[in-house]
Amino acid sequence: MVVNEIVGKSLEWRCVGPFRGGRVVAVAGHPTEDDVFYFGAVAGGIWKTTDGGSYWENVSDGFLNTASIGALAISNSDPNIIYSGTGEACIRVDVTHGDGVYKSTDAGVNWSHIGLSDTRHISRVRIHPENPNLVYVAALGHAFGANKERGIFRSDDGGETWENILFVNDETGAADLCMDPNNPRILYAAMWEGKRSFWEMKSGGVKSGLYKSTDGGDTWQNITTKSGLPKGIVGRIGVAASGASSGRVWALIESEHGGLFRSEDYGNTWRMVNDNEDVRSRP
Repeated sequence: MVVNEIVGKSLEWRCVGPFRGGRVVAVAGHPTEDDVFYFGAVAGGIWKTTDGGSYWENVSDGFLNTASIGALAISNSDPNIIYSGTGEACIRVDVTHGDGVYKSTDAGVNWSHIGLSDTRHISRVRIHPENPNLVYVAALGHAFGANKERGIFRSDDGGETWENILFVNDETGAADLCMDPNNPRILYAAMWEGKRSFWEMKSGGVKSGLYKSTDGGDTWQNITTKSGLPKGIVGRIGVAASGASSGRVWALIESEHGGLFRSEDYGNTWRMVNDNEDVRSRP
């Protein structure tokens, strides 16, 4: 859609609520109904609007055992199906943990817990565009210590069972996960060696890195050392694949020489496109 330049410049952002404290890291929109949105608050549960934000309703009270939401995803093939990963993965000084994954099959009216209780902090949920039962979860794990239930998980039965398909070690979790919009078998995962303690924040290590799968998560390749990416220790990474241009991928990388990087060949080669301090200073 092309927007008239004059009209575009006249548009202004306004807050549509709900007016509550805390930040939001999880938002999901209905694939066909323009006015239906959900958001997850880092300490306030899941909220839904059906009128483009004029009115919001909390839809998770009474169902979830934790108020912290780290990720939300709506199925494109069946929008009644929603997955929520609890526990935000932005491990700042006031981080709140969760207790795994919840699922709704009736557009948020009811929710049920479907596992991964010890993941604590979930950064992303991705659903196959044609199969609502094939779902991936990126879990950071415990923010304050080591644990085994972290990395990338996959379920092919709607969350009845889970398989840990990418695990680095018990101190490295998944900070992000994206699925190629043009080929859902292509996945990119950002693994992060990060830890929060009461006196410091550790971000980065030799196990942090960017991974790629071309077979739906069965196998993974570490592409952190591909041409054009920063050398040395890396920290948190954000990754996104383009739906408009096949093969185009962006990675926002925390590093001494970090910034925003772009690939045009599915992550085989990269070039930096932005090293502005405003972009890279707070990963």
